[in-house]
Amino acid sequence: MKNKNTSILKGLISDKKKVVIVPHTSPDGDAIGSSLALMHLLKNMGHTVNVLSPNQPPYFLKWSPGFEEIIYYEFDEEKCSKIINNSDLIFTLDFNDLNRIGELGNLVKSSSSKIIMIDHHQNPNDYADLIFSKPDIGSTCELLYEIITQLGYKELINSKIASCLYLGIMTDTGSFQYSNVTSRTHEIVADLIKNGVDQSEIYNKVYNDASKSKLKVLGCALSNLKQIKELNTAYMYLKRKDLKEFDFKKGDSEGIVNYGLSLKNIKFSVIFIEDFEVENKIKISFRSQGDFSCNKFANNHFNGGGHTNAAGGIDKGPIEEIINKFKEVINQYKEELTNN
Repeated sequence: MKNKNTSILKGLISDKKKVVIVPHTSPDGDAIGSSLALMHLLKNMGHTVNVLSPNQPPYFLKWSPGFEEIIYYEFDEEKCSKIINNSDLIFTLDFNDLNRIGELGNLVKSSSSKIIMIDHHQNPNDYADLIFSKPDIGSTCELLYEIITQLGYKELINSKIASCLYLGIMTDTGSFQYSNVTSRTHEIVADLIKNGVDQSEIYNKVYNDASKSKLKVLGCALSNLKQIKELNTAYMYLKRKDLKEFDFKKGDSEGIVNYGLSLKNIKFSVIFIEDFEVENKIKISFRSQGDFSCNKFANNHFNGGGHTNAAGGIDKGPIEEIINKFKEVINQYKEELTNN
């Protein structure tokens, strides 16, 4: 993987710089893990580093080493603007289109800083001066590990960096169940464990530290689960009134869509969630097993995208209408969903 871009990046960070790191809106484990891992690495090298997030991540990521240092644009626009304007380098992590960071995207775009993209999503935009894009890799954290190694900084990976990298790899591979997990992924994980990762503790903090509201939301979604058996598909939905009743918190619906795949013969699972604040805005998550492309389906019909086995989308209208639209368009994929 060592290439011209790696050499250019090494030159850019060879002397002390003011660095900004930006994850995508509603950052997940991979976005937070990669951002904080890079923050620790660059700080250890003597750089001045700030992580600026468009908004807050889910509560179950608060344990991540360095989490308390993140600055949120939604709470302090002026401070974020000042930091970006005074920066030398901007790293954008786990996204490949500035639309994914909302108003922060305009600040990044108008900045005179060099912009470095590190991402593993398909169809990257060309806004960055330096692009590390590997859609075949399971997570941005795995890609970041490879970049750190090729830069010759592998010895700088301490327990904090290793834990952050492990977080992203674990969460973005569905705890190592997706098809983009390779032998190399496990080699990297083995090295991270050697560097101080407590994989059991991280798993428990992410998945086994649920609030009462999260369990109620899960129960509601499962009670709404429907199967389209002839298409090996399952879908669920969550309405705003239910979320309010259960005292919904950001992150409570994380991972619920995967439960559909636990049903026998189910190849494609979807969850529709009414936005907690915006009327008739429906957020959609897609998960699949095998080679059925969630990315293609989301991109074709629901203004979204992502990866082969995991993607997201969004649509506008009453949730019943969006679900009916889904049940209509899914018939176009009968051959792909029923082939063994």
